[in-house]
Amino acid sequence: MKLIYQVEDKVKGGALIVFAIQQLLAIMTATLVVPIIIGNGMSSAAALFGAGCGTLVYVFFTQKKSPVFLGSSFAFIGSMSAAFAGAATVAVGYLGLLIGAFFAALVYVVIAIIVKFVGTDWINKLMPAVVIGPTVAIIGLSLAGNAVGDVVTGGVKVDGAAVANPNVALLAGLVTLFVTILCATYGKKTAKLIPFIFGILAGYAFCLILTLIGNATGCDAIKLLSFDSFTALTADGVSLKTFIAVPTFTFISAKGSFADVDGAYIGSVAAAYIPVAFVVFAEHIADHKNISSIIERDLLKEPGLHRTLLGDGIGSAIGALFGGCPNTTYGESIGCVAITKNASVVTIIAAAIGAIIISFISPFIAFVNSIPACVMGGVCMTLYGFIAVSGLKMVQNVDLNKNKNLFVVSVILIAGIGGLTVNFGKVTITEVACALILGIIVNLMLKNAPEEE
Repeated sequence: MKLIYQVEDKVKGGALIVFAIQQLLAIMTATLVVPIIIGNGMSSAAALFGAGCGTLVYVFFTQKKSPVFLGSSFAFIGSMSAAFAGAATVAVGYLGLLIGAFFAALVYVVIAIIVKFVGTDWINKLMPAVVIGPTVAIIGLSLAGNAVGDVVTGGVKVDGAAVANPNVALLAGLVTLFVTILCATYGKKTAKLIPFIFGILAGYAFCLILTLIGNATGCDAIKLLSFDSFTALTADGVSLKTFIAVPTFTFISAKGSFADVDGAYIGSVAAAYIPVAFVVFAEHIADHKNISSIIERDLLKEPGLHRTLLGDGIGSAIGALFGGCPNTTYGESIGCVAITKNASVVTIIAAAIGAIIISFISPFIAFVNSIPACVMGGVCMTLYGFIAVSGLKMVQNVDLNKNKNLFVVSVILIAGIGGLTVNFGKVTITEVACALILGIIVNLMLKNAPEEE
């Protein structure tokens, strides 16, 4: 893939700000929604702040050679819920989030040390292109249901249920999708480089027009845009907090809870986080193989898997210190790099700094929260699709006429698309991890298969 901006290129001026905002819009919704899912008063703004800090740590450890943004990890949702469920108080639950993030980071640090001394050749043998390619494709395909589900969902809710007609929401999602595609394909200069921003703005404007008409005519079916997030800003009157507010950081919420923590609780948190960290490690490799194929540089060799692991693990712990959510490399960010052909790490740094700044700006957080699901669904159809295609490109040189290769790819695709998961208590092995593990096993089984005529 011919990149417009290489990893080391420095984008300057207003263009850098626009590119950074595009990266933020690509990852922001998913990053903000994890605290909402967990509840217990967790702050979405704090999660965004933590994601920015974690990304800067990751960039530092990877020596500014890996153009990926870190955001809230969905893989740890069960672990985070377990931290609150087993806590004596909510404050203890927040402390549990910090303890759990420490254990997850420790797993990454231990693996990084092993990789530093053993090398990465074993990974290439264990996960060759025939294994890692379809696994990367599954990362995108496993999210397809989320994108399609969002693209038929409006923003206005009554009694917790969306009231907009799914077909109207689909129309808004398609407007977003088509504008994004047209800008990326036919756009000149700016439009070609920031298609997501144009797509989101077009979809948002379309939803706004329909919602205003719906409000004027009393037609709920076309009300796609909810103004609740803006209304909340002035619920207690207009004040400084309406415009600028300090997020509620996790370490502050956990303050004073140390005396209420015992060994049993720490053990339960460790049991909830450590196994998931190994699962996310598998996804870490798949993500970095994917971005490596896009920028045509093997990140597992330079700066090295040990550095990407340290950056991901320690960055995740730092992110959780502020936002409570362990972070992970984001497929949306990788998809954004692939579509825009902008691999500049300076853009990632600017996006991280932007996330930190924006977390204090209440109206911007309100705007992001107000973006209808159908609009983000339209954007994600392209993001997730590019991830899937990137994985499929990795197997284009694999001989699928050989049964051993055909079986490996088949098992991975069916397990991943079929949604195969395995549960051990509160720990869930995701479909991506299950597909990867099965692929590794089948590949090893057939490693010494006789050559076919």
